[in-house]
Amino acid sequence: MKSKILVIEDILEMSELISLYMNNAGFETKACETAEAALEMLKDGYVPDLVLLDLNLPGMSGLEFLQQFRKDYKTTIPVIIVSARDADEDIIAGLGYGADEFVTKPFSPKVLVARVQSKLNRLSATEASVEETITFGPYTLFCNSCVLKKGTEKIPLSTKEYEVLEFLARHAGEPLSPEVIYTNVWKTQYGDITAVAVYIQRLRKKIEEDPSSPKIITTMFGMGYRFDK
Repeated sequence: MKSKILVIEDILEMSELISLYMNNAGFETKACETAEAALEMLKDGYVPDLVLLDLNLPGMSGLEFLQQFRKDYKTTIPVIIVSARDADEDIIAGLGYGADEFVTKPFSPKVLVARVQSKLNRLSATEASVEETITFGPYTLFCNSCVLKKGTEKIPLSTKEYEVLEFLARHAGEPLSPEVIYTNVWKTQYGDITAVAVYIQRLRKKIEEDPSSPKIITTMFGMGYRFDK
């Protein structure tokens, strides 16, 4: 399966050049002209393997996108900043917000391709060697990288969806009350406990063959929920 690259670049010629070289190298590329469009794509379920990000974007800046991306998506997806801004403070800010590398324009497209391939190769090797996994049915939960896969397909999860699912999976076979789930996942005893039911429903829609008759996350009336492998 081809690795998926998300290119966030507002200059059409630059976006097309990067996409051309990435596609020729065997990657599958999607491009967005704004950070807002990229976030919408992610919300709709698109999960890239790597992000190439410009800083000077209309509307939300590249740094603002990066901060939001790392906050909303608990993920180890690599982000390489590709920008004409080369001041020390820009590079420090980008790396501080969670970028993996900083490439300044102008750049060699072939070198950028090599950087992308190297980053993906290292990530795959790291995941294969140290990743803790939990398997249930056709799914595998990769606990270090906070990713859920069905075979080789990544299933998009928000940060809280992932946290609820991991907690349930680590306590498979145990009856878990909404209070226990809320306290352990939200890290507080105070708040809207009905949020648990909302997230259970979201997870069922993503992992159950028939969400109306769940087999993985089942309801134990009067007790709460149970996760069945």
